[in-house]
Amino acid sequence: MAKTISLVFGIVFVLVAVLGMIGTPIIGAGEGALFHTNTAHDVVHLVIGLVLLAVAWFAVDKAALALKVIGVVYLLVAVLGFAVTGPLLGLIEVNMADNWLHVVLGVVILWLGVAAGKKEVAPMA
Repeated sequence: MAKTISLVFGIVFVLVAVLGMIGTPIIGAGEGALFHTNTAHDVVHLVIGLVLLAVAWFAVDKAALALKVIGVVYLLVAVLGFAVTGPLLGLIEVNMADNWLHVVLGVVILWLGVAAGKKEVAPMA
């Protein structure tokens, strides 16, 4: 289960990075974009996507852990985004829509990582 989740989120993050680099009304550098990104933000999405894909392909036993870590990181980024008025760490452009999306992503990815990490125990007869 963790492998599939990592693959899906990895693909989504890579696609989001590409869309952010191209620039669309939904994801992009302009103020008109719903989710405001810049090159640094797009690179972060690309790196996270590639990490999730690599874990799914080469370290399946660590996929649930990777999901948990990324979930916690996204929750921390959300808190930081709400607390800071400028770019995160002076590099990463975000807006309020990004902050709320980071909250949702953090909760969902962390929850899926925890659920995927639980060992299925066969019922005893």
